[in-house]
Amino acid sequence: MKRSWKAAIAAAGATAMTTASVAWPAPAGNASGNGTGANASGKGRWVLLDAEDFDRPLRVDGAPWRLDPQGKRSPWNVDAFDDDGEAWTRMSGPLFKKQMATLNVYRKRVAFGRKGWLTAEVAAVDKDHDGRPDSRPGLSTVTLPGGQRAARLSEPSWDAGVLIRPTRPLPRHYRVEMTLRGIDFGGKRNGTFDYDGRHNGYTKEPCKTRFPWTFTGALPGKSRCQYHDVTRENGFYYMTILDYATPAPHGNPDIHFRRKVIMDGYYSDLPRWKHAATCNPKTRKMYRTFDGTFNGVNALFARGDKFIGGPDNNISTEYYAKTACGNASLDKHYGPGKRFEGHLTSAELQPQLLPKASYRFAVERDDTGYTLEMSGPFRFIGQATLRVHHDFVEHGRPIWHYNQTPGEYDGRFDRRLVHKGPHGTWVTRHTWPKGSAYPDSFVIGDPHLNYYEGEAVIDDIRLYVPRKDR
Repeated sequence: MKRSWKAAIAAAGATAMTTASVAWPAPAGNASGNGTGANASGKGRWVLLDAEDFDRPLRVDGAPWRLDPQGKRSPWNVDAFDDDGEAWTRMSGPLFKKQMATLNVYRKRVAFGRKGWLTAEVAAVDKDHDGRPDSRPGLSTVTLPGGQRAARLSEPSWDAGVLIRPTRPLPRHYRVEMTLRGIDFGGKRNGTFDYDGRHNGYTKEPCKTRFPWTFTGALPGKSRCQYHDVTRENGFYYMTILDYATPAPHGNPDIHFRRKVIMDGYYSDLPRWKHAATCNPKTRKMYRTFDGTFNGVNALFARGDKFIGGPDNNISTEYYAKTACGNASLDKHYGPGKRFEGHLTSAELQPQLLPKASYRFAVERDDTGYTLEMSGPFRFIGQATLRVHHDFVEHGRPIWHYNQTPGEYDGRFDRRLVHKGPHGTWVTRHTWPKGSAYPDSFVIGDPHLNYYEGEAVIDDIRLYVPRKDR
């Protein structure tokens, strides 16, 4: 099967660029009906602060690679759960350091856009220690069929990552949005995961595993190729807000304690998701995700009061989903007869309509909480705008690390977490203490160094602030 959006872009050739006009949110009439009323966006509410239409050539791919020195002095150091973090060593002993020594990580950090307001973070693994990355992920300029330019985010191998983030943290109140014109990070096409010589978006070479990062550190007695095969799990972050200023690709577990709100695609047919559900926004009824196309969008709010995997191995915050079919915390059964559990996906995209069609993903933060919005030609309903809002604390349920300043939070949800591995235990003594503060930073792309493979086309990225805040 031909990838229609790729073929269309290739056929377009180099033509004159046309700048897209400011796209205001559509009326909320097609919204999910869950908390959208007072927060429904309007044309007069927002003022454009920064915009990137990719009309100038990107210079990311030509930038030199830098060896990540790892450790606390690394420019990409985050916390105990990043690439060589202390948590993994504590849980798995010297074996983790031995496994980390089998690879190097090379990186690029390139600012672009007006006054450098955006940053591309690109990373790739060097497993044979030849002094260069094993693949060539990147971000480059491409011309769409209408003549306008866009950004092609390319990740030809799973052992790499590419994302776009703001160079500086987001303001207190904002609307940030991006327009998607192409997506090929897995999911089904024409009813099958196998197309274009790939499976679920992955090329079919052997030994594509999550080595060396797991939620418990190194796996004793397991070689690189005996780790979990990742090719049944692919995905893409359309617009997700993290709780620190400088996101970059890291091992898969790192991001699971850093997300505030999430709009992503996760395309997996693993047995543990056999009871997951997807919402049909037209009928407002759920159906089995396994009966769909595996092109869904998850619109999730990370919970600050519940964690997955406890009490001895907390691996992530819990999530809360709001959809046209109802709301659900992912640790509970939901739906008619309580027959669904796990992921509750908001709607399914139709990738075959790209690049002629487009999808817009946006996150808004105001005085009350966060609003997630997606617009485009969704399966079953066609062109629509879906919006859901969650207060910072709603019915006693907080959004994880919502406070950008210490004064926005009083410490009530602080707790102790235990992370147990085969060699030892790492304890997070304070997950969310009084006096803490967490900036907002968005990510678009793939933040994982040991998962996901594919490419996407992004037409524009825009940042708005309320008119009164300008």
